[in-house]
Amino acid sequence: MRRGIVAVVLVVGLACPLLGACSAHASPRPAPAPRADVQAGIDLYNAGRYAEAEAALRGDPDPRAQAYLAASLAKLKRYAEAEVVARQVLQSNPTQEIAVAAFGHALVAQEKTDEAVARLSAAIEAKPDLAYAYYWRGQAYDKQKKASSMASDFQTFLKLAPNAPEAPLVRAVLAGLR
Repeated sequence: MRRGIVAVVLVVGLACPLLGACSAHASPRPAPAPRADVQAGIDLYNAGRYAEAEAALRGDPDPRAQAYLAASLAKLKRYAEAEVVARQVLQSNPTQEIAVAAFGHALVAQEKTDEAVARLSAAIEAKPDLAYAYYWRGQAYDKQKKASSMASDFQTFLKLAPNAPEAPLVRAVLAGLR
């Protein structure tokens, strides 16, 4: 029986260059959808059920699960934990959208505004369409009393995410500056 398995493996291995049946010769595939358990945690986060999302996502090594875990922790005001988890995600993917937002939220809430500005600026430089990087960098600038920088970031945030839940508040802040 074992010889049959080896033969099949060898035949498939030889066929790869001819048929394009291996990953080295295959066309790029879209990123896989999150597993059902990860998606359930993400759905809990999106429903505003942050404690349940945290419980569902904790310990899952999937990078998206960890990004949403960081976001859940930030929403639960557990900023130091959120910072650690987000930092880990960002080590492998510095522009992971959810992790960038959670990281910015955690840093600003902990008054680490210089680091927030530096790290969010780097993320924006790498990927200029990260709406929440502008939002949280704007928040950091506000704490640093840099109104013109805050206004610029908030305007960019509104261009990128005009329907975000924070948009009405950002519009009110900008209107108050005029």
